[in-house]
Amino acid sequence: MRIAVIEDNVALAKAIAYRLRDRGHAADVIHDGQEADAFLAGEGADMVVLDINLPGLSGLDVLRKLRARGNGAPVILLTARSETSDRVTGLDAGADDYLVKPFDMDELEARIRALSRRKNLDYGARERLGPLEFDRTSRQVTVHGVPLDLPRRELSTLECLLERRGRIVSKAQLTDHVYGVGADVDDTAIEPHVSRLRRRLAAHGIAIRTARGLGYMLETKG
Repeated sequence: MRIAVIEDNVALAKAIAYRLRDRGHAADVIHDGQEADAFLAGEGADMVVLDINLPGLSGLDVLRKLRARGNGAPVILLTARSETSDRVTGLDAGADDYLVKPFDMDELEARIRALSRRKNLDYGARERLGPLEFDRTSRQVTVHGVPLDLPRRELSTLECLLERRGRIVSKAQLTDHVYGVGADVDDTAIEPHVSRLRRRLAAHGIAIRTARGLGYMLETKG
């Protein structure tokens, strides 16, 4: 799952992103409200962890703009404000959940899992391509019903390709999904993950086609 972490406290944002990536998610880290609004309008995310107090544009304004565009991605608000009125304001603006700082990372993870389950009930928890099935809730891949064990970054690579199956996905898009937007890695970092994933899938009639100079496309053979 691709999660946007919008938090101006750099240390906290990095800590959240590290935990999410360790759990196999792609995490995009943004520290400014205006940049966050532009990112969500252009790139989008499966879920948003959003601080209320942001430079440039407040988290509540980012949230209102998101909902005004008709984007229903689940949003967890983070704030140091604990008053009931602030919680009500955030929920009325379209937030799905609310977490007061300081919080335990385990609790944030539990909230994310709960919202993910709720989202999957609405939008479908499974992606399929030929004999391959990816369960978003459990983050398990099966081929003909048999589990296919994938390392974390290969799983994120497959997730990105599945979401855009039938379309060319650039190296930059894959890198952003696997490592997070703004990560200090070159686009070539994705190549070994694609190569290993290609070999694993080839035996099951699924191909990762290279469009030279453009990117990759996931498709069934024949």
